[in-house]
Amino acid sequence: MKIWVTRHGQTALNAGRKMQGRSDIPLNDTGVAQAKAARDKIGDIKFDAVYSSPLIRAVRTAEIIGGVTESEIIKDERIIEADFGKYEQKSYYGCGPAMSLYWMFPELFPAPKGVETTDQMIQRTASFLKELEEKDYENVLIACHGGIIRFIRGYLEGAKSGYVWRPRPKNCEIRVYERIAGEYILVDDVL
Repeated sequence: MKIWVTRHGQTALNAGRKMQGRSDIPLNDTGVAQAKAARDKIGDIKFDAVYSSPLIRAVRTAEIIGGVTESEIIKDERIIEADFGKYEQKSYYGCGPAMSLYWMFPELFPAPKGVETTDQMIQRTASFLKELEEKDYENVLIACHGGIIRFIRGYLEGAKSGYVWRPRPKNCEIRVYERIAGEYILVDDVL
């Protein structure tokens, strides 16, 4: 099985450098263009299944890159973006030290009260991926978010911490992992 993991295209909140989290914001024109460019780069690949976070920015990205209609997308709450609580839609630079330090260095600083923890994100992404492993897909696309991709990568790359925090995923960046003998190997980066 090959798992194609992508972050959604740009939104107005991304462009404004604001914490987006669970805010349900559509792609902007740049985001639509990014998704179309990513689809062009991968060519005529056909996905056996296309999964998406239920948030509109990820669903639209999944439609474009996956070459499917919204009704064909499997929406899964377990790959929704992190819950940023009261920090939703705040400027990256106006969140205060507790949130800024957590989001820059989660290995050193705990989540502020009301913000989803790394342990919670590890559990939900592992649950999703273990279920996905039971499927008989050749190629599957997962369209989700910059925060949660770090935990998907952690699972697929076998990170001790459960996540791979750096580098930060770019909009519509695609990483392709292949499962061989129970292990995942990064076989391609499509930027």
